Amino acid sequence: MAGVPTTEATRRSLTPHQAEVVQLLVDSAAAEVEANGYEGMSMRTVARRAGVAPATAYTYFSSKEHLLAELLWRRIRTLPVPTAASGGTAGGRLTRTVRELGMFTDESPELAAACTVALLASSPDVKHLRDRIGAEIHRRMSAALGDDADPTVVRVLETAYVGALLTAGMGHLTYAEVPGLVAEAARLMTRPTTGRTP
Repeated sequence: MAGVPTTEATRRSLTPHQAEVVQLLVDSAAAEVEANGYEGMSMRTVARRAGVAPATAYTYFSSKEHLLAELLWRRIRTLPVPTAASGGTAGGRLTRTVRELGMFTDESPELAAACTVALLASSPDVKHLRDRIGAEIHRRMSAALGDDADPTVVRVLETAYVGALLTAGMGHLTYAEVPGLVAEAARLMTRPTTGRTP
């Protein structure tokens, strides 16, 4: 899915032309993973698909992991953020948030697997994006639960989501199962406790 060029990439401002090139590289990376998988993707093959020189790709991204982390960051931040004003119960909003975060795992298990592997890279550029993605997941889950969200519940659900992605990456779960699994964890953690025996 092609995105709208943004004037910011990892820790640098971009001119409109540069933003278009970066978006072209991001879109080409997604197409390359779909066609050849994570192992078959390289900065050179992405650059070829995008119609630019490899040196141009390396001007903006230090590695394929950096490029895939940017791709994931851009997809996550285009999702709507639920709030208490959205209506429904906290559990329902949280379930919707988790399903939206996991939409790309249903649409493209191959891309989900590639992005999961990329986020484990140790480079500073990937770490920067990993931190931003983690903060955004936290913000969305907190917003879904409302102003009185229990920080422990939010933290456990974040961990459940990331853990489910890693479990799928190891082949012990399908990416299609991730949203449902974490949504069930959200339902269990946010259901009313009235009448339950301690």
